[in-house]
Amino acid sequence: MAAGRGGSGARGWDESDVRVRPGKGSRPRTKRRPSHDDAAAAMVVSVDRGRWGCVLLDEGPDHTAGTRVVAMRARELGRTPVVVGDRVGVVGDLSGVKDTLARIVRVEDRTTVLRRTADDSDPYERVVVANAELLLIVVAVADPPPRAGFVARALVAAYAGGLTPVLCLTKGDLDDPAVFAAEFSALDVPVLTVGVDDELDALHERINGRISALIGHSGVGKSTLVNRLVPDADRATGVVSGVGKGRHTSTQSVALELGAGGWVVDTPGIRSFGLAHVSPDDVVAAFSDLDAIAEDCPRGCAHQGPPADPECAFDAITDPATHRRALAVRELLGALQANDAWALGLDQD
Repeated sequence: MAAGRGGSGARGWDESDVRVRPGKGSRPRTKRRPSHDDAAAAMVVSVDRGRWGCVLLDEGPDHTAGTRVVAMRARELGRTPVVVGDRVGVVGDLSGVKDTLARIVRVEDRTTVLRRTADDSDPYERVVVANAELLLIVVAVADPPPRAGFVARALVAAYAGGLTPVLCLTKGDLDDPAVFAAEFSALDVPVLTVGVDDELDALHERINGRISALIGHSGVGKSTLVNRLVPDADRATGVVSGVGKGRHTSTQSVALELGAGGWVVDTPGIRSFGLAHVSPDDVVAAFSDLDAIAEDCPRGCAHQGPPADPECAFDAITDPATHRRALAVRELLGALQANDAWALGLDQD
């Protein structure tokens, strides 16, 4: 046996021969996460490159807001999606002072969701707005001409997501709004004229104290309407959007506070309304009378009638008003199945 380092037959040892495993410290690891019972309630009003603009919520039914803070998503949330309109719990620096940062530690269950996909074959759902009560669909009756297919798809998205749709017609000085509104009369969709020469009292009665999402194509007067509802909308957009390195762009939603309480969520980036996530049953379920009738339909019925659905129970409806309603829903379902650019609501720029 070779001599050890000590020079004798027995092996000699020194500190270089000893492998020491680093200690783990005195506190053992745990998978338990803090409950954050002291987290403040807030609503997300903007999203910008990993930073969320939030407003601390005061107690009350009118959705009034307090201090505005910038927050990051806490590590324990992982990739949990957080969108405009989400109710969240925030901790950390809640002073709202410039360059301070809070953390979103909890996302509350959503009451409603406005979803879309890029097209009808895209399996990836995008939540556009959470917890909105109303969906304001802004359409010009002329210049550009109204797109019934887009309106139908917006209605489908509203019904499927639990929002109440309101059709807002602009440029009524160029054509009679009643002509286009009549296409959706059987659905009992509220129709308001909101052109530049129209008073907005009826619209304010619906949206004050509530959260409303607002959508519409370029050129229909949506931005003009937003600025009438929120006179300092341009300045307010800069405040709630300047939370990260970027700025508000046409791909982001931004919530703007109404003077009388409530919020309008502007969604200027929606170029199409794919509905791959919506089934015919989702649409029919929004109408309690038709949903009950549809229970007599065979499994897999798309409610289109013959020849595709020869045993659809809608064809046995005898009440004239209910029958008109069923036909209107069939048109919605037809728009859901269409794949041409006009029905999809794609911009033709």
